[in-house]
Amino acid sequence: MKLNPTALGAASAISFSILWIICSAAVAVSPEFMMTVSGHMVHVNFSQMGWTLTWTGVFLGLVAWAAVAFVSTWLIAAVYNRLLGKT
Repeated sequence: MKLNPTALGAASAISFSILWIICSAAVAVSPEFMMTVSGHMVHVNFSQMGWTLTWTGVFLGLVAWAAVAFVSTWLIAAVYNRLLGKT
């Protein structure tokens, strides 16, 4: 079954955008808890650090994550489709 790279990339970009908005809201509501969770996720002690959360940063992060999600998912689907043709 071939994949539609553009549709899959768009779905990925939308999904990552939703997750980015949820994450940004969680940081705004509970920055200390999110700093602890983030540290645990990457095995680092972030207790001496702080968040910089601005509307510009949220928007630029949203655009960047959506673009990376789209391009990487599009590439995965395109490579997958090419590999299907080789068998």
